[in-house]
Amino acid sequence: MKEVMMAKGAKKVVEYCANLQPNERVLIVTDFPQQHVAKCVAEAAYRITDQVSVITMPPREVDGQQPTQCVVDAMTGADVMFMPVTRSITHAPAVKAALQRGARVLSMTAFSDDMFIFGGIEADFEALAARCKKMGEIWSAGSKIHLTTPGGTDLTADISGRPGNAHTGLARNPGEFTTCPDIESSVSPVTGSAEGIIVADASIPYFEIGVLSEPVKFMVEKGKVVNVEGGKQAQKIKYMMDKQHNEAVYNIAQIAVGLNPHCRICGLDLEDEGTYGTAHIGIGTSTLIGGEILAPMHFDGLMYKQTLVIDGETIFKDGEALYKY
Repeated sequence: MKEVMMAKGAKKVVEYCANLQPNERVLIVTDFPQQHVAKCVAEAAYRITDQVSVITMPPREVDGQQPTQCVVDAMTGADVMFMPVTRSITHAPAVKAALQRGARVLSMTAFSDDMFIFGGIEADFEALAARCKKMGEIWSAGSKIHLTTPGGTDLTADISGRPGNAHTGLARNPGEFTTCPDIESSVSPVTGSAEGIIVADASIPYFEIGVLSEPVKFMVEKGKVVNVEGGKQAQKIKYMMDKQHNEAVYNIAQIAVGLNPHCRICGLDLEDEGTYGTAHIGIGTSTLIGGEILAPMHFDGLMYKQTLVIDGETIFKDGEALYKY
């Protein structure tokens, strides 16, 4: 009977988060391991519109990789796209192109059965949207940031002229993108401006790493990762980056804060990154979030209890938001 409980969450994603309307054209992009999630979404969508298509591909090799050409072609006709895939295609050029054409896109990377039932999906997305959008405005108005954590992160960057992003968990208007059930706000720093140390001590929900057993330290100079230190998990990250043979994968692409109090650190991308009281740094592609770097991959390192100072004003202190909204 678990499917009955999952159906409630799928209904919320389709009807509430995406606000799917009759006669809209729906494309569900999935891969072989995630077909059970795609089925739940398709059943919920089919109750509203009979223009529902599901296209399945092999899992991508790394997060951020372009989907297969058949998937790219199918994206051109969708009004609404749901993407329950094993490895993220969020930062793929095809997704950005679909958004530019006016599609609404909901990323559902590594979505588990339980994520339809409890955790981030339990959030009141509308009630939390104001906090998320206000944070996006703060990023947009800012210039200099300083991010620190008890775990050792000490990073500065320039965000002058960069647009803030508010991923509210809702995509109801043409061209809107969101992650679900993740609620987060982010900015892409000016290319080459990030300096310092990033210490991920919560999770790296990519490359089958998940919750961290020990911290992973990234040394950053002139906007790029120049060294990765730590144990086996750190070495796996370094290997995945180095094997791309592409300098763009070392780019500091994103600085973000989680804003969903129902999310929890469990090793899954869109639960972890939405967890309130955490920050994460995206590395690699930045084109979807306000930057100009296109890399063959994108991943995030999460850290606990961030203190974020923007232009001298403390916005977060030990993971708690201090700004008004």
